[in-house]
Amino acid sequence: MEPVTHILTGACMARAGLNRRAAYATLTMAVAAEFPDIDTLWRLRGPVAALQHHRGITHTFIALPVEAGLIVAAVYGLHRFRAGRAKGGNRLEVTQAPVRWGLLYGFALLALLSHLALDYSNNYGLRPFFPFDPRWYAGSFVFIFDPVILVLLLLAFVAPPLFALVGAEVGARKQRFRGRDWAIAALLGVAAWWSLRAVEHGRAEQIAAAQSMAVAPAEAGPDTPLQFAQPVRVQANPDPFSPFRWHAVSDFGEFYQLAEIDLLNGSLTPAQDIHYKPANTPAVLAAEASPLGRVYMDWSPMPFIAESPPGDPTRVATNNPSDTRFANSTIVTFRDPRFMIDLPLLRGRSDPPLTGTVALDAQNRVVRQTMDGDVQR
Repeated sequence: MEPVTHILTGACMARAGLNRRAAYATLTMAVAAEFPDIDTLWRLRGPVAALQHHRGITHTFIALPVEAGLIVAAVYGLHRFRAGRAKGGNRLEVTQAPVRWGLLYGFALLALLSHLALDYSNNYGLRPFFPFDPRWYAGSFVFIFDPVILVLLLLAFVAPPLFALVGAEVGARKQRFRGRDWAIAALLGVAAWWSLRAVEHGRAEQIAAAQSMAVAPAEAGPDTPLQFAQPVRVQANPDPFSPFRWHAVSDFGEFYQLAEIDLLNGSLTPAQDIHYKPANTPAVLAAEASPLGRVYMDWSPMPFIAESPPGDPTRVATNNPSDTRFANSTIVTFRDPRFMIDLPLLRGRSDPPLTGTVALDAQNRVVRQTMDGDVQR
């Protein structure tokens, strides 16, 4: 999920009552709920390293105790600093709740687990058992950005101050820990929304798996009748705005097919284009063996791979049209159908995010790798 949802989830968990049990609970849980995304620093090593390590070791069960220790240690340093600056050296006045470091460590672990749960719920996925199990796990029932979850969590923070202002006008007694009921209601609302989406995701996959498509046999003549094929495997990817609309990708063996599913009327509308799997040409094999190709093939369950040799009118444009160094290169493109959807501010069909390219010379040696236009140096 995006960072704001993670941070608000941790803060809401603390406000649900944990902040009364230990000082610094809200700060600790808000930081811990976003802390695993520190792996974005791998982008400093280039886009291939960023893709390889995103949702890697920092998103695993084995790393959570270490991360919780680092966070609590930082909060401990903050506490010592505040206590040293307390008026008159009275260290008992710096916090409203008691200082309980053991409890705070447990709260940090809980918030870190919330990060893994949120990331599992969306269709990008994560590897929680890495390095013992390198497989990706994805619930795929929540989009990376979910406006309903974000609004519920924001409401838990906006509503209490507004009601406090009203209470101050009528002379109500000021509460030390505000917003507990709102935080609990928001978390219950998120759980209910998750449940609805999980159920509808299962329905969408059933509809996608039950579809059939007329295809021509491999050795078909002009009078050979068409055959009907069912998908070998399917994915139903979430729409951020509706739990009743899903974006399906189906594997029919020799090709992939995208489709839109409307659960309100139980319909499946396939896209007009079909994405054929590439032949194992030397260029494709070399691209798959490149650093970017290995990472992409490991992460994407159904990668769309296209080869564009020199002179191909459909070849992918270079990132810099004025750069002619790769005009005679073969371009192999990697796309992930989970993000090939059209949304407001996102044209995933024509310009899908998380697209990788590998440029190869005449001897099929890698001369350039890019992710979303960012060149690996």
